Amino acid sequence: MKPSIMIVDDEKSIRDNLAKYLSAEYTAYTAANGNDAVKTLSENSDIEVVLSDMKMPGMDGLELLEKLREDNKEVIVILITGFSTIESAVDAMRRGAYDYLTKPIDLNKLEITIKNAIENKKLRSENILLRQRIRERIDATSLVGKSQGIKDIISLVDRVSSTKATVLIQGESGTGKELVANVIHYNSLVAHGPFIKVNCSALAEGVLESELFGHEKGAFTGAMFMKKGRFELADGGTLFLDEIGDLPASIQIKLLRFLQESEFERVGGTRTIKVDVRIISATNKNLEQLVKEGKFRDDLFYRLKVVTIEVPPLRERREDIPLLIDFHLKRFTEIHNKQVSGISREAMKLIRTYDWHGNIRELMNCIESAVVMSIGDVIDVDSLPPFMTIGQKNQATGIASRNLFDIEKKAILEALEKHRGNKAETARSLGIGLRTLYRKLHQYGVET
Repeated sequence: MKPSIMIVDDEKSIRDNLAKYLSAEYTAYTAANGNDAVKTLSENSDIEVVLSDMKMPGMDGLELLEKLREDNKEVIVILITGFSTIESAVDAMRRGAYDYLTKPIDLNKLEITIKNAIENKKLRSENILLRQRIRERIDATSLVGKSQGIKDIISLVDRVSSTKATVLIQGESGTGKELVANVIHYNSLVAHGPFIKVNCSALAEGVLESELFGHEKGAFTGAMFMKKGRFELADGGTLFLDEIGDLPASIQIKLLRFLQESEFERVGGTRTIKVDVRIISATNKNLEQLVKEGKFRDDLFYRLKVVTIEVPPLRERREDIPLLIDFHLKRFTEIHNKQVSGISREAMKLIRTYDWHGNIRELMNCIESAVVMSIGDVIDVDSLPPFMTIGQKNQATGIASRNLFDIEKKAILEALEKHRGNKAETARSLGIGLRTLYRKLHQYGVET
């Protein structure tokens, strides 16, 4: 089906000739003035582009543009103007017109402009749809559980999302701190803006400063070009500072200044830059203790914790485990195209009583591994990672394990043998990274 456009011009020869020229690729409608154009649009909702002359009797091109915007019409408006009215056309672009063309019309340029306009509209529509899906996905996956701890977090998120207050999220690794930050952003007043993330522990001090605040050309060896930092990229949105407890002292000072004045300078620069950015930070460390030890600025600490959200570890919300299992079971069966519909009572008991020191992240890895390893349509104990089942097997046979090191070593070596020495498959079944597996094998003195 061809895209539809409408040519609006009071000169019949111009609109008819343009319609004839464009009819090979488009369904072309015509209108003699703005009022006729509004009527035609109301009768033909498939029209994507309006090509309108600026000067017409009655409702002119600018008035037509304003009328379409008042009626919330998503149609693209391209204006045709004489040189004497270019200033008006530029003003119209500020009000929402896509572009303007000057008379006499260059037909090649006209075709390119229309194609670009339709593509631009398509991309904008896809972007809006993507953002909606992201919000839906965030809402669907967020804060799964019925425990009091989760209810308290949901209540706090509801109250803080509609504000611009800085938020400090605290909790052990793997508890879902980043997910809480996502939920706050995508339910906030700046949900349409960017959501930029930085892990403060993953970068060296010099690199982190440049990543956060950007740098000017020539600021240091290798700075061949000016680079915008994450603060600039997050303008109009949210900057999520993960592992804020590892922020170096020199950068703590610059962050404090930003929180106080919303401004900074790039590394090697002198021009002050102001941006509108909301700060959400997270840590698995005790910032209050770091303040007492002189490792974290107390004034920055109080600026960051306008609102504090404590995310409880999984072992303190065991009643949420079945809900989390159900959610991630559906997710991973779809991802891996497996027909797994449930989990056995014995496997569920083992999962619910396990301590989950890696919290939700570890549970997710376990469920994914079990889905991949399952043979039937129900996950049983044999499908669970070896590190979970080894303790149970020892108890059943009356064998006392010497320590956790031995249990872990035995579980990993059994998995390695089961997968015939395939490290990638072994790591995946255990729910650990490949590098972690190599490190463990090195600790055990096993040749890799």
